Amino acid sequence: MSPRALRHTLAELRAVVDGRVSEVEGGRRASVLAQWYVAAASAERRDFWLLMSEQFVADPQVIKVAQTRFAAAVGTPDEAVAEVQYRRATVSPRRRLLQRFSAFPEGIRFLVDLRAEMLPVLKSNPQLQALDVEMEYMFSTWFDVGFLDLRRISWDSPASLIERLIKYEAVHDIKSWADVKNRLDSDRRCYGFFHPRLPDDPLIFVEVALLHEIAGGIAPLLDESAAVEDLNKATTAIFYSISNTQTGLRGVSFGDSLIKRVVETLKQDFPRLKTFATLSPMPGFRAWLGKGATEMLSQLDEKARLELARSMGTEDLTSTQFLLGAEQASELDVKSPLRRMLLRCAAYYLSQVLNEGKPMDPVARFHLGNGARIERLNWLGDPSPKGLKQSYGMMVNYLYDIQRLDRYRALLGQGKIPASSGVKEFLK
Repeated sequence: MSPRALRHTLAELRAVVDGRVSEVEGGRRASVLAQWYVAAASAERRDFWLLMSEQFVADPQVIKVAQTRFAAAVGTPDEAVAEVQYRRATVSPRRRLLQRFSAFPEGIRFLVDLRAEMLPVLKSNPQLQALDVEMEYMFSTWFDVGFLDLRRISWDSPASLIERLIKYEAVHDIKSWADVKNRLDSDRRCYGFFHPRLPDDPLIFVEVALLHEIAGGIAPLLDESAAVEDLNKATTAIFYSISNTQTGLRGVSFGDSLIKRVVETLKQDFPRLKTFATLSPMPGFRAWLGKGATEMLSQLDEKARLELARSMGTEDLTSTQFLLGAEQASELDVKSPLRRMLLRCAAYYLSQVLNEGKPMDPVARFHLGNGARIERLNWLGDPSPKGLKQSYGMMVNYLYDIQRLDRYRALLGQGKIPASSGVKEFLK
């Protein structure tokens, strides 16, 4: 923007938070600015973000005075009042600005979309961090799970909602209307969290298959010609896809609450269900192994390493040769030493590798953080090009043992990743 346009826009933003106007009038003014923003060029939008981030900060002098008064009041009857005054002093006008933008009917949608557009440029524009942090904080309040509705999405749902499932599906792409119909069949369930201000858009949704055993591969679940499961015999609920839909809500967690609510709902509707597990990808495994192959080979004893090397036609196996051999994962038979080695690497990656105290794999981090445990590795669970690219086709089941969620979460907090004896066996 030109200097004149910047001054004008800043004046309009300040008018939004003018303490002399009502919430309704402040919301109306914010709505006018939002209409201008929608038509603005990219460079103008970035200047708009910068104004919101840099010009609406708490007064440092007021904070300093309030902090001094609070420190002096500690241990006296005035402590509580001084603390409240200090907290109020640290609240930036930026927060009130966001509240005013949320006041008009489309305001929350506007802010979520604005943040989604802003996120990719945060690294190159660190001065926007203040606005981003403030928005994440406000969203965590506005989108608290206590304000969200859990709704089932079925084939009878509006076509516009089903189209959004197709658009937002992030784990296993929906290829056709027949595909999505199969995922919404009588032996399936799909649930989403909805916010009252975004009633037609799920914030997150989960797809569930009702089966008689834990699933070991995604292909049967996506097979449109497969027979429908007998719900009277279903004992197992498999969560095979969880998708967040709003980029602008990054950092706001819904997944753990969604799974818990869905488990409660399924148990009410289907009392025979006893097992709740996922069928999950391992999106970070292949990239990690590309860097950690040498270390994994070094963990083998001499006999095991020689056996692996000879099965690959060499006496002195290198990490490069090992990784090249792994490219043929889909052709390895059950007795292959290379197959066993890849399963060992996967078990190690999921159950031993931590990054800042949390599991390295993002999907593992999510489910284990919710209190699940690593239950089973599935060879060629996803033989699609995407599955092979991510994890040589392997998938993993995470088990949600309702009675042990807190126990497993506590173990994870101690840096110990909970895993079944079957998974641990691969490490011996």
